[in-house]
Amino acid sequence: MIAQLEEALEQTVDQRIFYSQNNSVKGVTLICIGGIHGNEPAGVKGLQKVVNELKAKHITCNGNFYAILGNIKALKKQIRYNDYDLNRLWTKEEVKELTKDANFEFEEQKEQKELYDAIKSICETHQGKFVFIDLHTTSSPTIPFITISDSLNNRTLAKQFHLPIVLGIEEYLEGPLLSFINEFGHIALGFESGQHDDMNSILNSEAFIWLMLYNLRLINNKAFDYKRYEALLQFENGFYEIIYRHNLSPIHQFKMKPGFKNFSHVMKHQLIANDKLNEIKSPFSGLIFMPLYQKQGEDGFFIVRKLSRFWLTLSTIMRYLKLHKVLSVLPGISAHPQNEYCLIANKKVALILTTKIFHLFGYRRKIIVGDTIQFIKRDRKVTAFI
Repeated sequence: MIAQLEEALEQTVDQRIFYSQNNSVKGVTLICIGGIHGNEPAGVKGLQKVVNELKAKHITCNGNFYAILGNIKALKKQIRYNDYDLNRLWTKEEVKELTKDANFEFEEQKEQKELYDAIKSICETHQGKFVFIDLHTTSSPTIPFITISDSLNNRTLAKQFHLPIVLGIEEYLEGPLLSFINEFGHIALGFESGQHDDMNSILNSEAFIWLMLYNLRLINNKAFDYKRYEALLQFENGFYEIIYRHNLSPIHQFKMKPGFKNFSHVMKHQLIANDKLNEIKSPFSGLIFMPLYQKQGEDGFFIVRKLSRFWLTLSTIMRYLKLHKVLSVLPGISAHPQNEYCLIANKKVALILTTKIFHLFGYRRKIIVGDTIQFIKRDRKVTAFI
């Protein structure tokens, strides 16, 4: 079985869109992306297994389904990336540059242009709801989990799964693909299926894709082994929020202490890692999230905490009632003149209200501009890709 999967992967990695079902102009369209990091092939292999079964059983989706590859050249080399992390390049400024110049200096620019063109073509082909899934694995042992930008439509779909759901990663990372997709109002979930080299990560990816097809009503539960896959992805659920990221410098020589697993408890001041000059201790008590046990990467580790049901319910009600409009009339806060999803606050007001208050109203990302802080709202109307 392993040899067959390796052979299937070799055949797959030459095609950006390696499978599609185009059955409806206005129906739901599911786009699954595997291998945006080349050292994470489990998502691609899980996707390939689903595709093979769809073909073998002649299963027709009640909508549209696409299987797409991320960083093809890095996948072939089994490395995270060649020149730049392909999952850190998705800003509107970077993408606009892609559309201007075809003479790319770096491998990831070519990969990004091809991936962007594939996604844009799909979005221009269909008119219904779009759902994007980005398949990943981690360098540390972990149970499967979901990451999302904190929009209500992302929350609604993620809650269909009995898995941990982590909010707020876009506040700490610049240029992830899913954050870029969310800018256009589309549903976008990241799925982390397990550790890179764990065979269960392939199975978990496969299970998640089947269950996603079912939850979107693209197939019924008789088309696949529903009970098996449903039982496979039964873990402690709930929402978690990132409260800290340990950023790495280019010459970090960072090394995690052995034995940390994803979602393990850590205490404030606990020794976590070492770099060239210092011992690195946790600045908070909480749960360690995605500790780095590989050479390539920009994030040493994160700290997360579980969110209360009360906070989640309150934030949902406030957003449905559009109470975020109240913020823009407060002293020291104004609407951005060009961006309807952005509020501008002076730093004194931002300190009084705290970031947590802005989170409650759905503003999940902040950008410091001079003596002001811009807060970006995650719930958006669907718009066309640039």
